[in-house]
Amino acid sequence: MQSIQPCQKPYGDLHIYYLEGQVQAQDDYFGEHFIGNWEEGGHAFLFFSRPQDPVVENLIVDEPHLTILDQYQMSYDDWHGGPIAPFSVGRIQVVPPWLEGAANSMGSGKSAEDCRILLDPGVVFGTGTHPTTHACMEALDLVSRMDVPEVVLDIGTGTGLLAIAAAKLGSQKVLALDLNRLAARTARYNVLLNHMEEQVLAVQGTAENFIDFPSDLVISNIHYDVMNRLIQNREFLKGRFFILSGLLRSQALEIERMLRSYPVEIIKKWEADGVWQTYLGYAA
Repeated sequence: MQSIQPCQKPYGDLHIYYLEGQVQAQDDYFGEHFIGNWEEGGHAFLFFSRPQDPVVENLIVDEPHLTILDQYQMSYDDWHGGPIAPFSVGRIQVVPPWLEGAANSMGSGKSAEDCRILLDPGVVFGTGTHPTTHACMEALDLVSRMDVPEVVLDIGTGTGLLAIAAAKLGSQKVLALDLNRLAARTARYNVLLNHMEEQVLAVQGTAENFIDFPSDLVISNIHYDVMNRLIQNREFLKGRFFILSGLLRSQALEIERMLRSYPVEIIKKWEADGVWQTYLGYAA
């Protein structure tokens, strides 16, 4: 069985190379200081823990279709918008692995130790502090108190936080899906970190190819345009609970209008900062 050791501290400074084009090289091409490659919209962001100008310059020679657009250096905290610290939502406590000892000494005030999640976001957005993620965690806590979903599909899993939380709250099988390869890899890392590999499978893939996956709950904290396409697929809301989030107010109104055309019940709605909207519902 594969095992993993919790990291002792986050990265210091990040060295980021912004490229136009799709990188073909495998991870081992970049050496020991390589953190990951975030690909999006025909561009790539290469992350290193040390400056790696020669490596990137060699890459451009080997893959001449690539162009260096810019490079950045920033602290790990700045990349994530501030220091990463433990926090709790409902029964779920989220702790960075490098602060696990401090969190234990402070005490969580919880009797259910199995609701604690170690989360190392790496360089993937999704530390759990965004209002939409908090709302999704509240919704997941609520639905698991009503009727623990045995099988869960988490679309746009990011760091894997919600997928792992579902398993911690009692779900037996969770499919954690993300289109981005680095996100899927980070989610797999966190699954191993929490010893949840028997319950959670993190994979890379498109939402449209997995939407007919039979599940009791579908979680979708993703871009509006993707969610809009998914909801038009009747398989999306077929006989299961759903958590929909990541929606701005105007987008949420359109999604709600679409939901009203289905035989669904909206159980609860969250609004954060007058902007972000989240829905918990059930489709008959």
